[in-house]
Amino acid sequence: MTFSLLEKLEIWLVLLLAASATAVVVKWIRIPYSVALVIAGLVIGQLEILPPVALRPELVMFIFLPALLFEASYNLDLKILRRNWKAVSVLATIGVVACMAGVAALLHVAGGMQLETTLLVGAMLAGTDPVAVVALFRAMNIDKRLTVILEGESLFNDGTAVVLFKIFLAMVVSGAHFSLTNTIGSFFLVVCGGILLGVAIGFIASRLTSVLDDHMLETTLTLVTAYGTYIVAERLHVSEVIAVVVAGIILGNYGSRNGMSASTRLAVHSFWEYVTFFVNSILFLLIGMQIKLPVLLAHANLIGLGLVAVLVTRLLSVHVICQLVSTARLPIPLSWRHLLFWGGLRGALGMALALSLPLTFADRELVINVVFGIVLLTLLVPGLTMGTLVRLMDMNQKDGKATKYQEYKGLLSAYSQELADLTQLREESRISSSGYQVWNEHIRNKIDATDQNIKSLKLSDSSIDEMQDRQAKIHLLEGRRAYLDKLVRTGTLPQESAHHLFVALDCELDAISSGSQTEDTQEKIQI
Repeated sequence: MTFSLLEKLEIWLVLLLAASATAVVVKWIRIPYSVALVIAGLVIGQLEILPPVALRPELVMFIFLPALLFEASYNLDLKILRRNWKAVSVLATIGVVACMAGVAALLHVAGGMQLETTLLVGAMLAGTDPVAVVALFRAMNIDKRLTVILEGESLFNDGTAVVLFKIFLAMVVSGAHFSLTNTIGSFFLVVCGGILLGVAIGFIASRLTSVLDDHMLETTLTLVTAYGTYIVAERLHVSEVIAVVVAGIILGNYGSRNGMSASTRLAVHSFWEYVTFFVNSILFLLIGMQIKLPVLLAHANLIGLGLVAVLVTRLLSVHVICQLVSTARLPIPLSWRHLLFWGGLRGALGMALALSLPLTFADRELVINVVFGIVLLTLLVPGLTMGTLVRLMDMNQKDGKATKYQEYKGLLSAYSQELADLTQLREESRISSSGYQVWNEHIRNKIDATDQNIKSLKLSDSSIDEMQDRQAKIHLLEGRRAYLDKLVRTGTLPQESAHHLFVALDCELDAISSGSQTEDTQEKIQI
């Protein structure tokens, strides 16, 4: 079905309204936003509220995916990622291969599907898409290191999965026989090429941010970096996903800190925050709208086998890999492994890969329905139960007080600003003396009450003081960074001289954030 431009605009507006309504509902019920969007999309699709809207593979691969990959990698903490590179890299490579092999074996042996087809299905389902889980972790103040491991694995295993899918699809289409040597060689060539391209573009973009001093231009530069990297990688036949991820990590951790002013960083963050909200909202609604429940029920046997294979291989790979890479200095507790296993949701990437199969592919419709069914179940079941699992393991037990402390501190800042505004009104004679007295007393009572709540919270949890001191130190160090940045921009401090100071600041911030400021670390961060 084709739509006119006006009809397309109307559909987009209705989808945005549905996303907004879903966001409002989610504030009242404890369901991850992305999972709620899938449910809303299911309802819209089954009730035929909108005309059928196809989730075209090029829409996901060329419009949605670069934005989501870039935003996540741009905000990824490189220091934490670097400390956990073993877990992330092994999960994103061996874990992906294990999942692909497990799905292929079970669907071939028990489901009777052709081996070539099952390898493609395995590659489609090997990449994780834990958007809902990561958002939930952040909302529940789960340890940031666990969140980085889950998100970092997701970013890189998407690249691994796409590369494997393209290799096997090329073999199937050309009729070539499987060769382990050629497959491994092609894999490393595509992956390493993506890494090198991402590094090059990331550093070029970072240097440009240090030359420009305009938040509109620098925000545009990040957009060009995200989509330009993807397009160039596609033209060079290297991994588009890995190239975008690497470029985003470099620009977010190097370019934004050394080349952007504080106001520009805020503008860029706000821009990509909205882009991600918009893209995720439309994407997850469209995922729900693609599902045809009667068709999926007809393939329930294969969907069930595929789901079992995905869950079992995920369980084994996560627990075995985490056991191997866990150390005394950087342990991966058993509770973390449970969350990594259960948080391995599948999403739009697998569906887009399924839809991208050639129309001449013999089992195209079967593959699409099986992949859609498995993606739907991994989104709904783990997505809806992750919060319960976190609470059952008491992983957010202390975080409730930390959240409440942050709320009180926010209120205290707001009341202080309100008091300053009231004083300004009096100085400008824009409020009567009696009105000023009433509001002044009212605001000061609020401040006193909030102060008392903070003191009570500190008495009930000694870690609040530690967190407050840590935040104060970070605030002071960020102020030092901003001042040094100003000196560099005005030419008072040469860029070469500032480099050592910025590196030392990063080291000190890293030590404070991780709570592991040892004597060795303190020696390195002396300025």
